[in-house]
Amino acid sequence: MHISGAIFDMDGTLIDSLMLWDILWEDFSRRFCQGQPFRPSAETDKAIRTLPLKEAMYLLHEVYGLGQDGESVYQAATEVFLDFYRTRVTLKAGVREFLDHCAHTGVKMVVATASDPVQVHAALNHCGIEHHISALVTCSEVGVGKHEPAVYEKALEILGTSKEETWVFEDSCVGLTTAHKAGFHTVGIYDAYNFGQDTIQSLADIYIAPGEDMTKCLN
Repeated sequence: MHISGAIFDMDGTLIDSLMLWDILWEDFSRRFCQGQPFRPSAETDKAIRTLPLKEAMYLLHEVYGLGQDGESVYQAATEVFLDFYRTRVTLKAGVREFLDHCAHTGVKMVVATASDPVQVHAALNHCGIEHHISALVTCSEVGVGKHEPAVYEKALEILGTSKEETWVFEDSCVGLTTAHKAGFHTVGIYDAYNFGQDTIQSLADIYIAPGEDMTKCLN
């Protein structure tokens, strides 16, 4: 693995956080559905996970009529997400060791994510790895989700490294597929909450399977 630049997704890649969506649906059941269980369809759930949170919550209001308007749903989700990132989130196994190795060997590191910058900084700070990340690029900033390569291309521009020596680390089938098609080397990371593991495994240059962690990339 010859690498001079690393582009990391955050949720499900650096941090163990995808259960947060289940926490959010439980909150929405209480807040908006009088305690009746709420969960979006598989199709909607798949769509919102690669969108900026605001767009995702506006979509939920539009499709399911949650809340008074999209903004009220977004504000409710922001409360849930920020509390989780500030107090409860943990790193995925092997992440700290791998980031320490990258820092020691001069690999430049950025985060490219659909998450809100305030939430990202809260999570990275809580987990004690923010000092390793030189920049943050969000889908909101580039104006499109991870079904397009703009967020990765912007991250590459910030890194200033060659695409041949820049690797994208993703747990999302959508994100990894986009990065692969854009010509990046990719590390696909298993997460129990994600769909499309067969596709991720087939496209990734390195696949971190169940029971493995990011230190596999050091071998």
